[in-house]
Amino acid sequence: MSIPPIPQVHVDVLAGALAEGAAVLDVRMPDEYEESHVPGALLVPLPELPERVAEVPDGDPLYVICRSGARSKSACELLVGHGRTVANVSGGTLAWIESGRPVAIGAEPG
Repeated sequence: MSIPPIPQVHVDVLAGALAEGAAVLDVRMPDEYEESHVPGALLVPLPELPERVAEVPDGDPLYVICRSGARSKSACELLVGHGRTVANVSGGTLAWIESGRPVAIGAEPG
C-alpha cells in the first residue's frame, strides 16, 4: 500500500490552527524539545513513536513538527499508516522561531 502525499503546512497555518485548539506533535529528542518548542506541543521522539502511537492525540489534522521537517515527514508517514490525518509543518521548529512566534522552554509539565 502506498502512502498518499503528506500535506505540508507553513508555520502561519500552524499558528492559526493552534489558536483554534489544534494538537501538535513534536518528534524531536527530549534535549531539543527542552531547548525550545511550540507551546502546547506534545513530545514523542521519533524513535519511540512506533510503540507510542496510542499516546498521540487525535487531530483533523494532527500537526507534526521536528527541527526542520524531515523527521516529522517520517512521523507523518507512520501515523498515516495507522489511519491518522496529519500535516507536516514545513521548516519545523526553526521556521517557527524565525517567524518570531513565542516558544516554550523546558520539559513537558507533569
